[in-house]
Amino acid sequence: MGVFSNLRGPKIGSSHEELPIVNGSPCSFKRKVSTSLPFCVALVVLIEIGFLGRLDNAALVDTLSEYFTNSQSTTRPSDFKVRSGCEEWLEREDAVSYSRDFSKDPIFISGGGKDFQSCSVDCTFGTSSDKKPDAAFGLAHQPGTLTIIRSMESAKYYHENDLAQARRRGYDIVMTTSLSSDVPVGYFSWAEYDIMAPVQPKTEKALAAAFISNCGARNFRLQALEALMETDVMIDSYGSCHRNKDGRVGKVEALKHYKFSLAFENTNEEDYVTEKFFQSLVAGSVPVVVGAPNIEEFAPSPDSFLHIKQMTDIEPVAKRMKYLADNPVAYNQTLRWKQDGPSDSFKALVDMAAVHSSCRLCIFVATRIREQEEKIHEFRKRPCKCTRGSKTVYHLYVRERGRFDMESIFLKDGNLTLEALKSAVLAKFKSLRHEPIWKKERPASLRGDSELRVHGIYPLGLTQRQALYNFKFEGNSSLSTHIQRNPCAKFEVVFV
Repeated sequence: MGVFSNLRGPKIGSSHEELPIVNGSPCSFKRKVSTSLPFCVALVVLIEIGFLGRLDNAALVDTLSEYFTNSQSTTRPSDFKVRSGCEEWLEREDAVSYSRDFSKDPIFISGGGKDFQSCSVDCTFGTSSDKKPDAAFGLAHQPGTLTIIRSMESAKYYHENDLAQARRRGYDIVMTTSLSSDVPVGYFSWAEYDIMAPVQPKTEKALAAAFISNCGARNFRLQALEALMETDVMIDSYGSCHRNKDGRVGKVEALKHYKFSLAFENTNEEDYVTEKFFQSLVAGSVPVVVGAPNIEEFAPSPDSFLHIKQMTDIEPVAKRMKYLADNPVAYNQTLRWKQDGPSDSFKALVDMAAVHSSCRLCIFVATRIREQEEKIHEFRKRPCKCTRGSKTVYHLYVRERGRFDMESIFLKDGNLTLEALKSAVLAKFKSLRHEPIWKKERPASLRGDSELRVHGIYPLGLTQRQALYNFKFEGNSSLSTHIQRNPCAKFEVVFV
């Protein structure tokens, strides 16, 4: 008898009218034919396979148990498929039809101009008398419109740029140099700065160059300049403060011929890192920094800069500058990143600017609109997981930072691990032949091959400071808890 010879079932009235009893329930074609037939057919097939030695007893019992369990459940997929059928079922059952299609009804931002060529969510800027804006720059707008503040100035000088102050004043969306703001707007980008430009010969006699014109800064940068000069560190000053060189020069071109550059900001504020630092990197002149206390997070390598945190650092920094100037091997090590490439953390930071801040604003607003609709309509009551027998599959969502649309991935309950999450993300984006969003922005030497590499995966909604520096799942148990507590959990991934 062939394995599939009885798939149609026995004829009514024959001596084989009833199939064997399983768990005390006869599989009879006289009773509930419509519900029993699939089970009986599967049972016949499995019994014949068992007789032919295709399945051992344990596998047969497990398979029957899994089918019988699924056939009795009203909250699980009812069709008898392989376990991967859970994924198809979840994609169908968890599908959400949002009330707004952004391709037909784009995000509308009042004020400002559209200063980007493309964005992963449709978005318009400007003014309109017949359409209510989703968000607008400034305060005093109609209810339901998100208010935006955008500035690249230091909060030490413009207090409204402080995140807490902006919230108190009523701004819903803060766009400042702070990586803790909703949509950071920094001074760094691959497009603006040729960071990987080759190092030029250091032909100037002076050790360092300075371009400082605001002599009344609210930090100690002027005092630091004066103190360095007093330690016999020769400095060519092109700015208004202690000028001893003609300032009518191209800044970056001039810096290329100095071993050091005084990248002195006018304030010591977290994340406030301006062109002074990045132009030094372009020039291949080691920056000596007065400014952001977390400057190391903006550096291409740990030894690529010198930091004057307070006036007591002047002597040791001056000593270090003289040592490096007299030891070519040690000095060249500070610029080694120009050949080897900057750190992944540096690339991940600068890659953020590969998506224009106005586009990132649109993505932020569109994501917020979707999340609010999900809360109103209780979309979180979607199943978000599928159980077959003793196995459970969780439905998760992920997108690359800088993009809007989410992609489905799946993890099994026995493998809710960080490594499994990373593997699932990589497998998904590889199957899509995904090209990282920074691919066309980075210098050619930093684009790498076609392989995707994950720098970080984090829950959707974190600030860039949290995502890049503060957040970390505390092991597999932490990830497992997050997934179980957040149905259809959403993540963002940063590729490097």
